[in-house]
Amino acid sequence: MTSERSVETARPLDRLARVFVAGSRGLVGSALRRHLVREGFTDVIGPGSAELDLRERGAVLDWFAAMRPDVVVLAAARVGGIRANATQPATFISDNLRIQVNVLDAALEQGVERLLFLGSSCIYPKFADQPIREEALLTGALEPTNDAYAIAKIAGIQQVQAVRRQHGLPWICAMPTNLYGPGDNFHPQHSHVLPSLIRRFHKARQTGARRAVNWGTGTPRREFLHVDDLARACLHLLEHYDANQPVNVGTGTDLTIRETAELVAEVVGYQGTIEWDAEQPDGAPRKLLDISRLTALGWAPRIGLREGLAQTYAWYREHLGSGALRR
Repeated sequence: MTSERSVETARPLDRLARVFVAGSRGLVGSALRRHLVREGFTDVIGPGSAELDLRERGAVLDWFAAMRPDVVVLAAARVGGIRANATQPATFISDNLRIQVNVLDAALEQGVERLLFLGSSCIYPKFADQPIREEALLTGALEPTNDAYAIAKIAGIQQVQAVRRQHGLPWICAMPTNLYGPGDNFHPQHSHVLPSLIRRFHKARQTGARRAVNWGTGTPRREFLHVDDLARACLHLLEHYDANQPVNVGTGTDLTIRETAELVAEVVGYQGTIEWDAEQPDGAPRKLLDISRLTALGWAPRIGLREGLAQTYAWYREHLGSGALRR
């Protein structure tokens, strides 16, 4: 079967459908579950990794056969900041390839009609034209500090597109920009830039430290999207988009890491000096997504960065000392 559906064939999802959110305990997955429940879905499932290890092929195939989900959102992945990606590339590529292949194969075996695969903006070339259009995929070299993770995500996109070509299923891909929000990972070595800054400045404020040192030069530019806005975008795409090309999800605006650090310090209340260790890597010089494909479908972000940071910091303080922060 080789038919290719058009964007216009996408339709609203049945609120009684069984929706499997793979990675439902993580930052993205937990936001998706909250949003789906708010939107009236009554059968949202998502076992944790202790119940179902998505890296174990037999377990995944058996689980799909038993549970038979109608809709799948593949938000499960091993993720981490620049340090984790740079120091554990073999782990990142192995875990993510296995998770993706197992879930996508199981979904195909069970004939899952609607599936959304979530990638990442790191799939694009390091020096892609800005803002980055979806067509930039596979047109240049990747950022070396996270190329293993990026290759795994690119493989996921290719598999989804191959399923569309071979089986005609209306599966789609979305590429989020840098995400943050309640439920983020604040691990001192494995976190992304925003939770890392929140943790660092909070600790400096609590201990009375007069200086806080961040990695890199502070000059790269980054775009940040609140995870609740991503959750809205995911449902919007599932109900309004059906085409082969991936879709960028972001805000369409960016700022330097230095400006980001200053904003986080202001939200946290840290008043000491902010210093930069230029011996550490910066990563890609800029990653701003072109979101015109998504906005043409009627979606727009709602949560501003300052508001989102305040909400995230409040969640962080509420969960200090709990298992929610130890990942």
